[in-house]
Amino acid sequence: MSAADENSQKSISYADAGVDIDAGNALVAAIKPLARATSRPGADVDLGGFGGLFDLKRTGFRDPILVAANDGVGTKLKIAIDTGRHATIGIDLVAMCVNDLVVQGAEPLFFIDYFAVGKLDVAVAREVIAGVADGCRDAGCALIGGETAEMPGVYKSGDYDLAGFSVGAVERDEILPRADIGVGDVLIGLKSSGVHSNGYSLVRKLVEHAKLGWDAPAPFANSQNQSVAEALLTPTRIYVKPLLSAIRATGGSGSKGAIKALSHITGGGLSENVPRVMPKDVAARIDLSSFVSPPVFEWLAKTGNIADAELLRTFNCGIGMVAVVSKSRADEVITELRSAGEDPIIIGDVIPPTGEKSDAKGKGEAWAVKFDGKLRFS
Repeated sequence: MSAADENSQKSISYADAGVDIDAGNALVAAIKPLARATSRPGADVDLGGFGGLFDLKRTGFRDPILVAANDGVGTKLKIAIDTGRHATIGIDLVAMCVNDLVVQGAEPLFFIDYFAVGKLDVAVAREVIAGVADGCRDAGCALIGGETAEMPGVYKSGDYDLAGFSVGAVERDEILPRADIGVGDVLIGLKSSGVHSNGYSLVRKLVEHAKLGWDAPAPFANSQNQSVAEALLTPTRIYVKPLLSAIRATGGSGSKGAIKALSHITGGGLSENVPRVMPKDVAARIDLSSFVSPPVFEWLAKTGNIADAELLRTFNCGIGMVAVVSKSRADEVITELRSAGEDPIIIGDVIPPTGEKSDAKGKGEAWAVKFDGKLRFS
């Protein structure tokens, strides 16, 4: 028999094609305890089925509306991959989804992740999913399932992609934003932990432009011992628990509640995200001197010669969440947020239309934010 005949009779397995089913099973076994630690009313987590189960009745909602959100981490992921620092990128993934739920008054209930890779490294994958579980615990939602996709030929060795999907619930009559936002209401800002998970294509370009290595001391870090990678991988803050606490303590998110709207400051920055929650007949004014932007934003501005307007429509600039509150109840909300561990700042107010349109809602239906002053840096 010729060598060609022998080769034609050789059995070729899925593993020969680059997909290791045993590694996938090992990963499921490794992350089961992590998922189980996120159990909450409605979800007794047990991975391995074809779908995750959630018992909405056990949550105690009387007339719930489900709210869904999905997101990724963007090119921040590339820093984690290039430096082998995978522990916190899963927190970012959860944060980007659950923060989008709470702005509608919703309590996050469960989370599902999608992890795609060229060649599955169980240790790396477990580290990533451990971060997802950490984020779920911080948000009070259950990690009830996910998908691991090994796709040789699509992803290079060592590369992976990450996406997440979360579902929350809010009472039908307590959905945010409310329609009664009016002139004189105030804007309360909650601080970010840094860049969060937007604008990293520009961030990475500026790091390269400055000829900084990932392990070099970060010129914008709070600690001299922090590297560029460590500083830039600081995870996105999860605002769910303090916001839900403040909402519930000040009358809920219905007509008797103090909080009228919330805006998660993601891609588009303060310029594009605040108008998304404003009615058509009002605009927002933000006093840039009311808060101090973290050093990373000053470094980005100087390194890229970036004007305030571009910073404000690309990054959060130090404010990761904005609440719209009636002026008469602002002190009440601030007190509750402080009790929940936040450091809230009044950063502006609601004003008549500015005369300049924003395309934040599409079709030019929102008024642009009016910025007073210039960004301040620490």
